[in-house]
Order: sequence, then C-alpha cells, then structure tokens
Amino acid sequence: MRIRLVSIPVDDQAKALAFYTDIVGFRKKQDIPLGEFRWLTVVSPDGPEELELVLEPNANPASRDFQAALLEQGIPMTAFESDDVQADYDRLRERGVTFTGPPKQHGDVTLAVFADTCGNLIQIYKQG
Repeated sequence: MRIRLVSIPVDDQAKALAFYTDIVGFRKKQDIPLGEFRWLTVVSPDGPEELELVLEPNANPASRDFQAALLEQGIPMTAFESDDVQADYDRLRERGVTFTGPPKQHGDVTLAVFADTCGNLIQIYKQG
C-alpha cells in the first residue's frame, strides 16, 4: 500500500484551485466535472507526480463542521514539507498570504502556518 491521494475540504473549489496554483505554485493535475462539483487535484512541481492533493468540496455537514472546528482552534488541516520555510514564508507573504505568525523553531523543526482562503490552516515545515 502507498499514499496516493490526500484530501482537504475547501469551501469553494474554483477559489481553492486559484489559490493553490496561482499563489502556492502547485499545478492542476485532474479536473473532472461531477455534477455540482469536480474531481479536482493539484500536485507539487517539487514532489512526486503521483501524490495528489484533492480539493474536496466541504458540502458534507460533518466535513464542514470538522473544518470549522480545526480553524477555530488554530489547528492546521495538513502540512507541506518545505526546503526553506523562511523563503516560502517570504514568497507567500509577498503574494498576500496571511500567516498566523513568522516561522518558528521547535527543536529541529522549523514551521509556519498560513490560511489558505478556503477554510483551512496549512502548516509548512522543515525538519533538520
């Protein structure tokens, strides 16, 4: 077994696609209409092509409640590995991304948390 898809709930798929491609720098991989919603995935240009982030509509009330609870408590929905947290922090801030604070060192891990404009906090981190 291996991990191939990771989903995050988003409140608007079009807005999420624009954020994750135009701002973060990921690339759209799949965009398949499914009635009211889409099977919509992005991939990192710096990661394995087969590992996709699914931009999942939060239409299910349970998903919406979970997403809102994590956001309210300041808990990131997921984390992305970074080669240089400070450089990614600076690059994303220049593009208007809101962070909860500057990068911080926690032992041998550097991390920062940003809002993805779609209802989630996302952590970027580098270990070592």
